[in-house]
Amino acid sequence: MDRQNLTLLTDLYELTMMQGYFKNENQNKRVIFDMFYRTNPLEGGYAIMAGLEQVIKYVKELHFSEQDIEYLRSLNIFDEDFLKWAKDFKFTGDIYSIPEGTVIFPREPLVKVIAPIMEAQLLETAILNIINHQALIATKTSRICFAARGDGIMEFGLRRAQGPDAGTYGARAAMIGGCIGTSNVLTGQLFDVPVMGTHAHSWVMSFPDELTAFRTYAKLYPNACTLLVDTYDTLKSGVPNAIKVFSEMKAEGRLKSRYGIRLDSGDLAYLSKKARQMLDDAGFPDAIIAASNDLDEYLIDSLKVQGAAINSWGVGTNLITSAGWPAFGGVYKLSAVQGDDGEFIPKIKLSENTEKITNPGNKTIYRIYEKATGKIKADLIALVGEKVSEDKPLLLFDPNEPWKKTKLNPGDFTVKEIMIPVFLKGECVYESPKVMEIRDYCAKQLDTLWDENRRIVNAHPVHVDLTPRLYDMKINLLDRNSF
Repeated sequence: MDRQNLTLLTDLYELTMMQGYFKNENQNKRVIFDMFYRTNPLEGGYAIMAGLEQVIKYVKELHFSEQDIEYLRSLNIFDEDFLKWAKDFKFTGDIYSIPEGTVIFPREPLVKVIAPIMEAQLLETAILNIINHQALIATKTSRICFAARGDGIMEFGLRRAQGPDAGTYGARAAMIGGCIGTSNVLTGQLFDVPVMGTHAHSWVMSFPDELTAFRTYAKLYPNACTLLVDTYDTLKSGVPNAIKVFSEMKAEGRLKSRYGIRLDSGDLAYLSKKARQMLDDAGFPDAIIAASNDLDEYLIDSLKVQGAAINSWGVGTNLITSAGWPAFGGVYKLSAVQGDDGEFIPKIKLSENTEKITNPGNKTIYRIYEKATGKIKADLIALVGEKVSEDKPLLLFDPNEPWKKTKLNPGDFTVKEIMIPVFLKGECVYESPKVMEIRDYCAKQLDTLWDENRRIVNAHPVHVDLTPRLYDMKINLLDRNSF
């Protein structure tokens, strides 16, 4: 976290390949790499783009320091002419990306790098590290928020995250995905997002009795008084003592709109319904009932079905670690190489696994919306320069099963290109919005999905199609490389 220059945040083979390009005098050959993923996390119907702001910061600061050069020299595998060249290294290429908070789908480019091959190669590992992590956490969070059906979700997984970076940037991604706040104070400071929290069991245990602990906390924080009621006995001790404190605060005029209890153990459905009745009977129908305790989207959904009287949720371990799906699976593949005439020559990676065959060429993405509802009909991957008109019929087809076709008539759909320039000729041309702005944008993006796409189980996928021109290019390359 303290290290500003992340240039050596890379795999060794990126550097050895760079030296190979340098020795073969093709370091200035321009190429195109696409970063994409193949399968939606958690077998869902979508993912959320996140991490672009850190990618921008990484590229801006990309350089080999004297300490970096000395370390590379000590490995005894890099020649002095290459190390001398590395001293003046600076990114000079172009980067295009889908903005953070956008809903995304498999096989479409999330980040596109157009640069001399040595520069583009170096970026691979860091881009994958950053986007893979943050997109995964943002996606997991959006599923959890969906399960909560509009209730607030607080992220508080720092102590269970895989290190400070994962905890801090994971919390940022969680905010993009829909959380209302985080317990991570550093994330709050760095990214200007709300920080939230109550108190631990140790607070209650440090006092002679539970009631004294609650009274003391209420005096300190009358404007945000949420009392943890399960230290000793939730229904016989915790909730009655909380009610007593709320009654005292009310009599003194100190009871504010934000107050309530938190449950952290036991049968949350049963306890919350009992606690709700006790609070209502005591005259506190607006008291919040918050819950924690190893929650995820499946458990929250189940508790909702059971009629749990919980309206605020604290989610830690299973959110910050994306329990059930530990890796996003993004890859970074070469899609084109510039020829001597300046034109890009499309490249394709073949595989016995159909899903691992790449899409060639210099590409962009058009998002197709149903005009009547504003919902996404499909994403269409096109070659740069192709235009998709709203004034002409649009034929969509499945590139893996091309006999499956859908025809859209003019007036029935709208089109938006969703990739934007981020760096041009090495200079950043994009300013990342604030996290809370990205969060609001993400919420609007999620509204463009159909309910079937957002189902927690057995979600319906969004189709990602190819234009006929790109499809023909891909088939021709496949035929040419068949044996």
